[in-house]
Amino acid sequence: MTDYLQLAADSLLSPHALDTSRLEKLLGRMSGPDIDYADVYLQDCRSEGWTIENGLVRSGSYSVESGAGLRAVSGEKTGFAYCDGFGFDDLADAADNARSISGLMGSGLTAPLAGRDVRRVYAAADPVSELDEKAKIRLLEVIDATARACDPRVRNVTATLRVMSELVLIAASDGTLVADYRPLVRLSVSVGAESNGRRTNGSAGGGGRMKLSDFIASGMAEAKAKEAANRALTNLEAVPAPAGIMDVVVGSGWPGVLLHEAVGHGLEGDFIRKQTSVFASREGTQVAAPGVNIVDNGTLPDKRGSLSVDDEGVETQCTPLIENGVLTGMMLDRMSARLMGRAPTGNGRRESYRHLPMPRMTNTYMLAGESSPEEIISSVKNGIYAVYFSGGQVDTTSGKFVFSANEAYLIEDGKITAPISGATLTGAGEEVLTHVSMIGNDLALDSGTALCGKSGQSVPVGVGQPTLRVDSMIVGGTKA
Repeated sequence: MTDYLQLAADSLLSPHALDTSRLEKLLGRMSGPDIDYADVYLQDCRSEGWTIENGLVRSGSYSVESGAGLRAVSGEKTGFAYCDGFGFDDLADAADNARSISGLMGSGLTAPLAGRDVRRVYAAADPVSELDEKAKIRLLEVIDATARACDPRVRNVTATLRVMSELVLIAASDGTLVADYRPLVRLSVSVGAESNGRRTNGSAGGGGRMKLSDFIASGMAEAKAKEAANRALTNLEAVPAPAGIMDVVVGSGWPGVLLHEAVGHGLEGDFIRKQTSVFASREGTQVAAPGVNIVDNGTLPDKRGSLSVDDEGVETQCTPLIENGVLTGMMLDRMSARLMGRAPTGNGRRESYRHLPMPRMTNTYMLAGESSPEEIISSVKNGIYAVYFSGGQVDTTSGKFVFSANEAYLIEDGKITAPISGATLTGAGEEVLTHVSMIGNDLALDSGTALCGKSGQSVPVGVGQPTLRVDSMIVGGTKA
């Protein structure tokens, strides 16, 4: 038995009189000739959060979620039930409820469970219990002091640290038996600045699947405090954003959230299978400018969106989505893959045991090109340079989106000049991709704060891209 499987056996099974034979019995209760697939998802998740506001601890929280989700799948229909805790009688009742999709009891015909090793893409860390509360609060106090030291115009500092340790065990009717231990650290910093009666805000954050001590040692916390403060201070000098159709340079890293929303969701298998994506029936066709390459990669070490295995027990992978502008792939969970006659890509994800898995992104980003950021900016006579986005909306059916830039600048005669406020970018995902005219050599992923919502579920993800020049985008602003 692998270390993670042993940990799951010791923590999730043995204390509740469970073992692999009982898991097989649960799968047997859900299985039968009209059931294509069944699985049991056991999860134990501990999380802790602390918030400091203007030097004072404003909130502290600790929570534990433990339970199981049981699923029986027949064609496009899914029977699903969950229970809090791991009592066998409760699990058996949930299995029967899930199996009621067909109205018959199961035949008990399942493949024997066979535990297997999984590739690990992050350390077996426990950021919740690794350090005591004093160390966590001290980190937030350092962030507060670091932001305030940037400039006397900094007035307000709010910092939140959230840590999580999650153990999952997945057993399935095809014999799958895997476990994963998932750490997660997330820091968010918000800074308010004021000068001459004008108030502005800036935000930043970071984290990943790592030890909390490694996160502290990296210096990322202090760097993000300075970044948030500098963003707020820069916005004090901002002039109203222009409006109209113009060339836009989109910065590297976090601005990849635009691709995530405007393109990534449309390449999730359920939307394509149901013909509700703008990219449905477009595989093999040109959907982006030559040179555009986009992947979803769940195997990046320590990244927020990475997973050793997805929530259906499938190993994650690097999936090419767009290659040289041609749509070549999509993200698939088990159901979408089976119904489309394909192999799953390790993108079956769920928020918790209370939720059904569905195709979701992991770390989705555009690969680097050949141009330097300086070359890209100097190529634009008049436009804007969007460095940081604070929010956006997208319609996956049409691909249309609206994004707000929290940090942006004018580009005049190939040079970055004044910061601007109130800029929004509007367009459609495929339209943006076809208007990409230059791709930077500075690929970066976000620093580890992205959270993706879909169908009422939220999961951690990663986004990224190099600096891009996009021609003729619609820019909304306050200055015509």
